[in-house]
Amino acid sequence: MPQPLSARESNLFRNVIRNYEDKQYKRGLKAAEQILKKNPKHGDTTAMKALILNAQGHTEEAFSLAKEALTYDMKSHICWHVYGILYRTNKNFDEAIKAYKFALRLEPESAQILRDLAVLQIQMRDYQGYIQSRLAMLKARPQARASWTALAISYHLAGDLKQAEHILNSYEESLKSPPSKHDFEHSEAVLYKNTIIAESGDTQRALDHLETIAKDNLDKLAVMELRAQYLAQLGKKDEAAQAYRALLNRNPEHPEYYTRLVEILGLAGGDETAQKAIYDEYAEKFPRCDAARRLPLDFLTGDAFRAHAKKYLALMLSKGVPSLFANLKHLYSDPYKRDLLPVLVEEYIQELKTGEGKDQANGDSSKGEGAALYFLAQHYNYHMSRDLAKAEEYVERAIALDPKSTDFHMTKARIYKHRGNTQKAAEAMNQARLLDTRDRYINSKTAKYQLRNDENAKALETMGLFTRADTVGGPYADLLEMQCIWYLTEDGESYARQGNSGLALKRFHAIYNIFDVWQEDQFDFHTFSLRKGQVRAYVDMIRWEDRLRDHPFYSRAALDAVKVYIDMYDKSQTPNGVNGVAEENGEDAAERKKAAKKAKKEAQKAEKEAAERAAKQDPNKATRKDEPAKKKDDDPDGTKLAATTDPLGEATKFLVPLLQFSPKNIEAQIAGFEVYIRRKKYLLALRCLNAALALDAQHPALHAQSIELRHVLNSSLESLPAKVQDTLNAEFTAIPPSADLKKLNAEYLDKHTNSTVHRIAAARAAKALGEPDAAIEKSLVDVLQLGSVTFDEAGTVLEQLRNWKSSEAAAFKKTAHEKWPEVTQFA
Repeated sequence: MPQPLSARESNLFRNVIRNYEDKQYKRGLKAAEQILKKNPKHGDTTAMKALILNAQGHTEEAFSLAKEALTYDMKSHICWHVYGILYRTNKNFDEAIKAYKFALRLEPESAQILRDLAVLQIQMRDYQGYIQSRLAMLKARPQARASWTALAISYHLAGDLKQAEHILNSYEESLKSPPSKHDFEHSEAVLYKNTIIAESGDTQRALDHLETIAKDNLDKLAVMELRAQYLAQLGKKDEAAQAYRALLNRNPEHPEYYTRLVEILGLAGGDETAQKAIYDEYAEKFPRCDAARRLPLDFLTGDAFRAHAKKYLALMLSKGVPSLFANLKHLYSDPYKRDLLPVLVEEYIQELKTGEGKDQANGDSSKGEGAALYFLAQHYNYHMSRDLAKAEEYVERAIALDPKSTDFHMTKARIYKHRGNTQKAAEAMNQARLLDTRDRYINSKTAKYQLRNDENAKALETMGLFTRADTVGGPYADLLEMQCIWYLTEDGESYARQGNSGLALKRFHAIYNIFDVWQEDQFDFHTFSLRKGQVRAYVDMIRWEDRLRDHPFYSRAALDAVKVYIDMYDKSQTPNGVNGVAEENGEDAAERKKAAKKAKKEAQKAEKEAAERAAKQDPNKATRKDEPAKKKDDDPDGTKLAATTDPLGEATKFLVPLLQFSPKNIEAQIAGFEVYIRRKKYLLALRCLNAALALDAQHPALHAQSIELRHVLNSSLESLPAKVQDTLNAEFTAIPPSADLKKLNAEYLDKHTNSTVHRIAAARAAKALGEPDAAIEKSLVDVLQLGSVTFDEAGTVLEQLRNWKSSEAAAFKKTAHEKWPEVTQFA
């Protein structure tokens, strides 16, 4: 039974709750101690003390106290509520929901418990439970519009569109007086109802409803777009065309409006002249509109394309628009357009020299000829039209015209990058940065190039020019706090190249945690969006969060982390392999040790400087003493991450979301096979292999994986359970069990002997089959004799030889350096 409190202690208990809500934890703890001094077994106070301790970072002690509080008073809704909050803050959402439900049974009228339960249910996508919680909240507060809207959202997300619409209608019918015309919440709610009607497939009714709410709705653009969309879907072409024209009059730069209008008029893929007339109309009506002039280049052909492109290029080059090439490179999928554009730019330069267009540049070297040379440099630097010698020639001519142009120097840096000279690329990009030290973009670009050249300390110093100087931990801590994912990814990849598995994994785990934070950030919006009436944006956010980890940022970091863990596992299975640290001989080993030592020294230096800055801060500066101190990183160098005894288990944590949310990413499926085959999970490995084969059966890596899986199954299939054997035999059809794998691999190599990537695949297959190392390594070394081999492919070969600890690696690197003296990787 709970101990009764005196009036004074009851007031103290209310203060404890208030102090916790105001984050005045020391005061709250002091008040709780005063109560417990006289009532040592008061469950509610013990529970609140646990909550405060948890907020201060004492998680284990908090859980112990919370359990103790429950033994004092099992029938206290406060104790169970606190228990649920502790589980929620520690991300054990299933247990938190159980605790909330128990608290709710004890106190069915508690709005706070019900709200916390509902938030957790929508966070976990328990839509049926969320519906029940929202029904209870509606009964408690039927006068609040948010209660009705939230219930409608719960039905909508659960897929019951009819009931969702019914709930919104019921609220509207209950209104005794019409809402104000300036009521934003009402405006959003009725437009949300309209989208529900449209999602149900009844487009005509959605259009009729839209017409009734259009006049007073505050989101005029959404109304116009939805109306045009509905009219087009219903086949009312004249009205739809008029609706899209109205949208174009509002925003003539929106390319989709033009596309829709052309489709509705039946001109798509037809008469080019008629299509172009549409764009010409708006180009004349809006003289400063770029879209109406640029978009016809997508569909025009032959002489019509030439005439329009010549006119468009002359206009943009005379203005010196820096983004001209980026705006036109999408045309390069058409070989005719790709080859014609540089010819037209050359003609433009010749016309300038003959005096026909000399007045267009107005003496500005970044316009006219300078802009044309810049375009040509980018053209020959682009991968679909690459000629780096010409690109360098044009960029040097452009720089001669305007030595202080940041854009020209950045292009020069990109040319060096494509030559493989990361050192010169970083130097050139830094030179571009010095021409405009106030530009954050060029600053970030320089740091990226420095990271590509494995200059981690320089890159951090460069980024530090735009981070907060007073951040404890230096620029890296600020970048981590700002969730600068591109930097963390590049930094991690750089450390992985240097063989520093610890710091590489530290960066990739930081990215993984950032995505977790984005997942948890929903908590605030479950209540905020409803309170502010942002209903449509809230539903969009929920759907976006459902596919959060299919983001390319996550895919890239996850694949990088999986690769590091696989390398660590492979090295741990070979003699002298320790915790993913390569045991190499010669210059490479010395270089890696030197780089690791340098990185550690720089990290210590940065920490020391940060401590000195903190010590110099104004002692009178206001601080929040009651706020919990930030948790100290007990593994700043990633040493513990690199010392894991289960690298494949850690790799699986990154891999599972990748396979779940990016099933059509063939690199993810390939990585999945590599992890599961090593874990001897053959069914999962086969599933990844079959998924990859369905995406691209000709991918070289799949040849090696198919042979490896068949080889493994031939030797160990009988040791597996009968059901597993039956499934593997039925599903694995790429290579029959009776196939001669060595012969099959030899035929594959003969067929693709002139392709480096196929040779690598054949070598990996031969390695899996246990063929002699000398012959395998020789087949890889010989790729340097191929005329089609690129330095990137040679770099992949070198990496493979190093992973196998081949004695050929040093000689291969030397020969590659002679072949590509500029490439930093072979220097």
